[in-house]
Amino acid sequence: MPKPVLGPERRTNPLIWCAAIICTLLTVAVIITGMVVFIGYMVIRPKVPQMSVVSAHLDKFSYDMASVLVVKVSIVIKAENDNSKAHANFYETSYTLSFHGVKIAYLNADPFDVPSNKSIDLYYPVESSPIPLKPEEGEVAELFLRRGQVVFDIRGNTRTRWRVGILGSVKFWLHLNCQLKFPLNGTTIYPKCSTKSR
Repeated sequence: MPKPVLGPERRTNPLIWCAAIICTLLTVAVIITGMVVFIGYMVIRPKVPQMSVVSAHLDKFSYDMASVLVVKVSIVIKAENDNSKAHANFYETSYTLSFHGVKIAYLNADPFDVPSNKSIDLYYPVESSPIPLKPEEGEVAELFLRRGQVVFDIRGNTRTRWRVGILGSVKFWLHLNCQLKFPLNGTTIYPKCSTKSR
């Protein structure tokens, strides 16, 4: 039986070997990095820091016959960092206190740090200048006065950044959107309202 005739032996191009080695090294590096990130996450268990309205007190809500509103209110907002191994930095903190769409005050804060497993209270004593109201806004103020309860909105954002071990720095926007329902008898309220992260 005749033997098959084989052609000349073909060698693999060295460039192909180099590309195969580089791809193998990159694959191994990606797998190792993924394992390190996963193990680091499981060990550190990072939590997104939060901002929450802890308490609020309406000291004054005055609406007169000239359709002028004057408000005096005290608000405490807490910055919380529940991470056990990372301190958190809060910055670009800005909230707006409003009454039926009328801006009463801007609640801002300079950048600040919160150590791991700690919290910091931000105190906002607000006293508005006299605010003229439109007729429909005045009707809302009169309605609230008759009901014995006044509703304010507090909305805004803060940014947070914290370092998670070898995983690097993590940043989030924290969004706050709360309704504060004050009784007119001077009682302090404790709203259950905190930020949502994005």
